[in-house]
Amino acid sequence: MAKRSSLSIRIVEGKNLPAKDITGSSDPYCIVKVDNEPIIRTATVWKTLCPFWGEEYQVHLPPTFHAVAFYVMDEDALSRDDVIGKVCLTRDTLAAHPKGFSGWAHLMEVDPDEEVQGEIHLRLEVVPGTRACRLRCSVLEARDLAPKDRNGASDPFVRVRYNGRTQETSIVKKSCYPRWNETFEFELEEGATEALCVEAWDWDLVSRNDFLGKVVFNVQRLWVAQQEEGWFRLQPDQSKSRQEAGNLGSLQLEVRLRDETVLPSGCYQPLVQLLCREVKLGTQGPVQLIPLIEEMTSTECRQEVATNLLKLFLGQGLAKEFLDLLFQLELGRTSEANTLFRSNSLASKSMESFLKVAGMRYLHGVLGPIIDRIFEEKKYVELDPSKVEVKDVGCSGLHRPQTEAEVLEQSAQTLRAHLGALLSALCRSVRACPAVVRATFRQLFRRVRERFPSAQHQNVPFIAVTSFLCLRFFSPAIMAPKLFHLRERHADARTSRTLLLLAKAVQNVGNMDTPASRAKEAWMEPLQPTVHQGVAQLKDFITKLVDIEEKDELDLQRALSLQVPPVKEGPLFIHRTKGKGPLMSSSFKKLYFSLTTEALSFAKTPSSKKCALIKLANIRAAEKVEEKSFGSSHVMQVIYTDDAGRPQTAYLQCKCVNELNQWLSALRKVSINNTGLLGSYHPGVFRGDKWSCCHQKDKTDLGCDKTRSQVTLQEWNDPLDHDLEAQLIYRHLLGMEAVLREKHRKLSTGTAAGLMPIGPGEAPEDPLAQLLQVLQDLQEAHSHGPASSAPLESNRLLELQT
Repeated sequence: MAKRSSLSIRIVEGKNLPAKDITGSSDPYCIVKVDNEPIIRTATVWKTLCPFWGEEYQVHLPPTFHAVAFYVMDEDALSRDDVIGKVCLTRDTLAAHPKGFSGWAHLMEVDPDEEVQGEIHLRLEVVPGTRACRLRCSVLEARDLAPKDRNGASDPFVRVRYNGRTQETSIVKKSCYPRWNETFEFELEEGATEALCVEAWDWDLVSRNDFLGKVVFNVQRLWVAQQEEGWFRLQPDQSKSRQEAGNLGSLQLEVRLRDETVLPSGCYQPLVQLLCREVKLGTQGPVQLIPLIEEMTSTECRQEVATNLLKLFLGQGLAKEFLDLLFQLELGRTSEANTLFRSNSLASKSMESFLKVAGMRYLHGVLGPIIDRIFEEKKYVELDPSKVEVKDVGCSGLHRPQTEAEVLEQSAQTLRAHLGALLSALCRSVRACPAVVRATFRQLFRRVRERFPSAQHQNVPFIAVTSFLCLRFFSPAIMAPKLFHLRERHADARTSRTLLLLAKAVQNVGNMDTPASRAKEAWMEPLQPTVHQGVAQLKDFITKLVDIEEKDELDLQRALSLQVPPVKEGPLFIHRTKGKGPLMSSSFKKLYFSLTTEALSFAKTPSSKKCALIKLANIRAAEKVEEKSFGSSHVMQVIYTDDAGRPQTAYLQCKCVNELNQWLSALRKVSINNTGLLGSYHPGVFRGDKWSCCHQKDKTDLGCDKTRSQVTLQEWNDPLDHDLEAQLIYRHLLGMEAVLREKHRKLSTGTAAGLMPIGPGEAPEDPLAQLLQVLQDLQEAHSHGPASSAPLESNRLLELQT
């Protein structure tokens, strides 16, 4: 069994934020931290106090995390970014909302005494003395302390307080991973109620010392236990009264915590086989389960269920058959051609998920260059006369107002050029489209043509394809390229308007230029010739796209399987300096890196020959590097063994926190099954004769911090996790088990056998009865597993006081 936790995060928008710039506005963005570790940075929304982000993320992490915090920042070009405020949600808060936390939350002021992180290693003992017992506190080491100084580190010391006495350790300079190994003793009176307080501080020569966190112990419990040793999480100082800052604005969030206990693969086989059998039989079989799942799944979670089912069948090689079954079911209950696939049915949602999982690389290849050009040109484009802004044109001294007609004509020319380029790129992309996507569209085209064969419906099969390809895939990506990973930043207002108008034009082409779509916005008329021509181009493209036979499909899939697609690729900076000199960010050389399921390779340019840097099987850890090591907080290290088995480390610098975490996530996913993965590592570098993080002088010394191999980000190109998808489907079905049983009772013939509960020795024949039996067996497997009752953290004899 494996215990997995994930956070689904949607950062929607902010409102009533305070102005941080002299212009009376702000440039807000959000940083998401899990236990003070930056995981996500949203794009900046410029010049607004009510920003909209609409960004979604899923983070996989260990079940032992404590809190997730959302910091709203104001970006500044010339100075450090300002902190506007934060929202913090503890794990307990999220666990109390099984359907997730959703709504507006007031931003709170960021108190430095609450910005603590890390753990401290202590050994506590009650030892007998000549006159009375003594309390002995050994302060051994700490890890992952908050960096409070400008050099990206701290100068930590520990203050131990008990019964009016205070003792302090020595100061460890420039380290967030200090080691003290110092022991203090206090007289201990029986029955004393005083608490033992261990505080970590950052020493400052000029200003006041910075608080790093504390741990408070109940001494009476220690007296009973006599001895305790372990790592204790540092807590913030909550002695001050906390006041809500009502003038910092609000943040709208949707956050959902999901804890899953995933059983061994064999446990899910009956469920997977039952669903696969129904999909293989198609409409020739009983066809009860898939329609039942759709009927009983609420609208709010239909997308999630569709994605889980789609991934399950992709893993079984049955995605095309699954979607074909859904197409037939929807066509069977649709009488009007113009309503086909327009609702949020299981077929529509599953097809959306399918295109994102199987067709995203294809989308990037077709759309990427056009989107990049629009962002680079930044042209003012407007077709709606009521929204035209007239501006000055001409050279210096000869300015004249540009007329509305000129603005409209230039805008139409620009949009015609973009639309023409997009349609041309699409028409050239038939062979680039993944074989499974082409085969699925072929089935869709055939089924719709069989259902609506008359001449008056000759465009319906084409519209069925474009309703997914254009309206639910290409158009949303054009309107919000950041959300489809086509750009790193949201578009500004001008570029956003250009994208919206282009998306409308693509929708008109996708609707086959129907009179209804043309009449909706008459001011789109200047694009009509290009739209009309685009309809003919699109129909020709779809005809070629769906013209794929079974043999061609197999040949294409075989050819694609021989290629090793990159898991992640892009430019990174690799550290090249050797020796004992200072390590600076300037010692990095820019190269183009590619990560596949075989190796991490690099080349001078994307098109030049690649050289393998690290074999995938040799990776032992992928972790962040302390900011002070290279003067940058965006450096990662890949720890691996060379061909001779010697440990090596490659230092790679990224350009931002998002890129850093995406590369770390990708490296961790592809090496998850490697043997010899490290449990600890050094966040610093071995400089001169010691580690910069913990100052240890043995280069082979065990790491001073624990690795975070379980922290990953979900991406569209993630490898399929068959067991997790089966577990998610099982849990969804379990939630509606009572309804399924009632449905089975009504569908049964009314005989005694039909009304009898399903027993463990029975082998029911109808699919619904089999499904209920499978759910019962899985429920028993979960209840008997050791992980179901295991606590999130090992029990301690000492109880922390709060």
